[in-house]
Amino acid sequence: MRRQKRDNIQRTFNKGYQAGVSGKSKSLCPNLNGEQKQSWLNGWREGREDNWNGLKGVSGIHKLPGIST
Repeated sequence: MRRQKRDNIQRTFNKGYQAGVSGKSKSLCPNLNGEQKQSWLNGWREGREDNWNGLKGVSGIHKLPGIST
């Protein structure tokens, strides 16, 4: 049985988070839509905060979407 597509807002948040935790600039935001852009920027901010707090690489794996404990 096929799974439904993930919510686009959640996907853009996750992409922004990945960019932020990788240390990429927020000017790389690919979305022009207001709601999607805001979601990407929110994810980017959270990712940057986690990067600054040292939650990158293996120490931040628990924050990645799709990883259940």
